[in-house]
Amino acid sequence: MILVPVKNLSAAKQRLADILDQPTRTELAQAMLLDVLETLATWKNCPEVGIVTSDLFALQLAHRFHFTVIADSANRGETDAIETATRFCESHGVDSTLVIPGDIPLIQSWELEKIFASAPNQGSVLVPASDGRGTNAIWRRPVGLFPARFGNDSFKPHHAAAEATGKPCVVLSLPGIALDVDNPEDLRTLASANGETRSQRLIRQWDLADSPLAANE
Repeated sequence: MILVPVKNLSAAKQRLADILDQPTRTELAQAMLLDVLETLATWKNCPEVGIVTSDLFALQLAHRFHFTVIADSANRGETDAIETATRFCESHGVDSTLVIPGDIPLIQSWELEKIFASAPNQGSVLVPASDGRGTNAIWRRPVGLFPARFGNDSFKPHHAAAEATGKPCVVLSLPGIALDVDNPEDLRTLASANGETRSQRLIRQWDLADSPLAANE
């Protein structure tokens, strides 16, 4: 199963608050989530997808794409959401999970194929964020092989936890999955990247000339 944790999008992307107001940040988060879920929905080899959320927009998309909803009523963050989803998967006999965030709009189906093709019989696959600090994809078999602990510097702890299991751990560099959007520099990178995703079209419409984003150029 592919698990996509989605926090309350009405308060999304706080680290962009210096250049974008909350309605704009929410619009961006919704566009990125739609980009991710459309990629999953159109991937012919896609396994079952579970949206871990209590957000109304995310719930509507889950129903639209006929994805499973795993309720996250606490809405405390990605780590708690994935712990909840992992228990759900274990109780339903799911043998492996791939966790991806909802803010990687350049994700490609070939990257997903690469993850599953590289997956060991038992063990893990990790895809680091472009800065090498975060983790933008975690595949585990069995699903509770080690805990997922998300945050700005999650990759090294995830890699150490995976290695400590004694099972194979494959690390992949995948450019679409690696680009998440957390800070102004990420916005510029996404806008200038090849592609015409909803998120890219949205960002390219904005006037960021007087923002810190432009000042850093």
